[in-house]
Amino acid sequence: MTDVPFPDLGVTRARRTPVGLYLPQLRMDFATIEERVLMAESLGFHSVWFMDHLAAPALPEADTLEGWTVAAALARRTSHIRLGHLTLCTSFRHPALLAKMAATLDVISEGRLDLGLGWGSVEDELRTFGFPDEPPKVRATRLVESLEVLDRMFTGEPFSFKGRFHQLRDAVGRPVPVQQPRIPIHIGGGGRRFTLPIAAHYAEWWNCPSYAVDRLEELLPLAQPARVSVQHVVALASSRANRDEVAAEAERRFGAWGGLVTGTPSEVADALNREVAMGVDLFVCQFSDFAGPKTLRLFAREVLPALRAPLRPEP
Repeated sequence: MTDVPFPDLGVTRARRTPVGLYLPQLRMDFATIEERVLMAESLGFHSVWFMDHLAAPALPEADTLEGWTVAAALARRTSHIRLGHLTLCTSFRHPALLAKMAATLDVISEGRLDLGLGWGSVEDELRTFGFPDEPPKVRATRLVESLEVLDRMFTGEPFSFKGRFHQLRDAVGRPVPVQQPRIPIHIGGGGRRFTLPIAAHYAEWWNCPSYAVDRLEELLPLAQPARVSVQHVVALASSRANRDEVAAEAERRFGAWGGLVTGTPSEVADALNREVAMGVDLFVCQFSDFAGPKTLRLFAREVLPALRAPLRPEP
């Protein structure tokens, strides 16, 4: 592969494990989100990911822009960074509507959508906004049924479907997605009983959330043949001089989340490369300073080029 210079960085875009930016649209206006997404795109980040909540679980009183609308707006303001959500709650949308939304956004973005799905969400949120209060097994079954409907909708051919939750008769999904045979599906969550089998059977990707990173080595084989992405909160220190201060602040804010990676650029790269060696194909990083410009530039300049290539080639 021919190396291509990163804009304004003086480093090269050699083959290495890609990194996406997790940018939950919480307490940020759209102008700020747009600025950071455009910067991430120019710096060589692979993708940008948003959350899917009607109200932020820990801060329900805070302004929270709706994730799908944000992604649609950014699809026309960007040119090559991929767009997705970690994860969309299947209880929020009928699968036929979700398929229509996904195909439309894939067309608008010229084939840059990744479809992140999960069965969980926050039970209090579901009850608060009037969605069915169902046990985990039922919600997992709902996700499987949604995946089956999505596959049929993405063909563009008429079909009928009779499931436990949804019945469709002579339905058709048009336009079809740009990406064929379908938009890449990412299943997020750390559950051995429901999530991992669903990812292995139905998805191109399994996303390991930060709270399950301590079990990554034991869970990773259960997701095969799906590729594996991992979420981390990253506290990036510019030097050893401020390392402890940055780490302490990140631990205070995000320590309970799990999967926190702290340190200088070389230390962060070493930590991520250990997971590459285990079989991780993509990282989705949320930065402890909420993706400030200096941090994004430092990560792109010193961490991205230090990441090893994934074990499996890109499909």
